Amino acid sequence: MYTAKGTLDRDDQLRKYSPLVRRLAHHMIAKLPPSVELDDLIQVGMIGLTEAIARFEPTQGVQFETFASQRIRGAMIDELRDGDWMSRGSRKSQKDIEQAVNRLQQKLHRVPRESEIAAEMGMELADYQHLLAKVRGTQLVYLEDISGNGGDDDDGFLDRHMGDHEADPSAVLQDHRMRTALVAAIKVLPDREQQIMSMYYEHDMNLKEIAAVLGVTESRICQLHSQSIARLRAKLRAH
Repeated sequence: MYTAKGTLDRDDQLRKYSPLVRRLAHHMIAKLPPSVELDDLIQVGMIGLTEAIARFEPTQGVQFETFASQRIRGAMIDELRDGDWMSRGSRKSQKDIEQAVNRLQQKLHRVPRESEIAAEMGMELADYQHLLAKVRGTQLVYLEDISGNGGDDDDGFLDRHMGDHEADPSAVLQDHRMRTALVAAIKVLPDREQQIMSMYYEHDMNLKEIAAVLGVTESRICQLHSQSIARLRAKLRAH
């Protein structure tokens, strides 16, 4: 494992920990849009692993795998930011919708209707629906949630739903507490949105297939999916 100079053997560590890079990449890719390539994440993850090997100091009292995991994830997140995988405007729009839903839920003590969300945002219904279509592909877990750099309003969002705070944050959707909270949040969605989320996440149907089953346009399914994500995030924050 170590060379004659007392440093980590680079080739040996690359072989040993390359499966870790792939595992972290698979965890992260599941939360990102289809435009993000798994091979790209693995490639930059391997660069992060190489840097971890070069920088690791056993005297720091940290296990190498823990140190390397942080470096690998950091490299992947930096690459995603550089690639602007989701535009700053889309992120802001989705958060604006989420905040409007949250305010209405606290005020009305029930699931707000689409027209009420539009009014809360000071928009005509058609304009609000157009905005929902623009933010298509938004995720239940944002990159900012994974990296912990989402600002004060994101503090604790993942921590509240993680059983082990030492666990890999990018695997949070596999955590039992998160799954329990998510199932409960889905159950209070409007019936149509419950159907869409079930078909999309449980049955792996795409938006076009869902639209055909429900007899509406793909654009409308896209709108309702984006709105459901905002509702779920608002509910999970309050959980």
